[in-house]
Amino acid sequence: MGDVGLLYVGAVLFMNGLMLLGLVDARAAALFNLFVGALQVVTPTVLIIGAGGGASTILSASGLYLFAFTYLYVGIGTLGGFDTTGVGYFSLFVAIMALGYSYANFQILKDAPFGAIWLYWSFLWFLFFLLLGLKRDHLTAYVGWVTAIEGWVTGAVPAYLTLTGFWKSWNQNLVAIILAAFGVVVFAALWPLTRGRTARPAE
Repeated sequence: MGDVGLLYVGAVLFMNGLMLLGLVDARAAALFNLFVGALQVVTPTVLIIGAGGGASTILSASGLYLFAFTYLYVGIGTLGGFDTTGVGYFSLFVAIMALGYSYANFQILKDAPFGAIWLYWSFLWFLFFLLLGLKRDHLTAYVGWVTAIEGWVTGAVPAYLTLTGFWKSWNQNLVAIILAAFGVVVFAALWPLTRGRTARPAE
């Protein structure tokens, strides 16, 4: 069930990236944030209730609430026209906690690929903090591209590969290394390409 939720995390990140790039209307994206946020509350709750006290399952599921509350916060805040400072500073909390979940995946759950993916999420949510909490508007295009790309790399593709059974058939340490290398190269290359560019408003 968590993999199904991850698939839609990929979808909402892709949508939010397009919103930041001015390709999707903010209010339209807000509705989808509410849908996925609600799903991401239900999913970990069901997993934790059905875990029977299993520490590993509870640990894995608990992190999903960080994203659920982000999407609900964004959706409600956008529709209500609220200031973004609150969701920005909550994103800083998520970014810090994501480092802890990355460590847990590497050291406790022995899931190196998702250890790397949690590092992706920590970086992204720190960018949300800079953009929404500190109002660094010059980062909008960069954050939009990073968000859209992470929607596929950390959400849609891993979820699909897990659901189809391909994910565990590969060397997990190698997958983690490839993910880390891809993130460093692509996100570093995006920086000079997006500096000074502002996203156009959605029509």
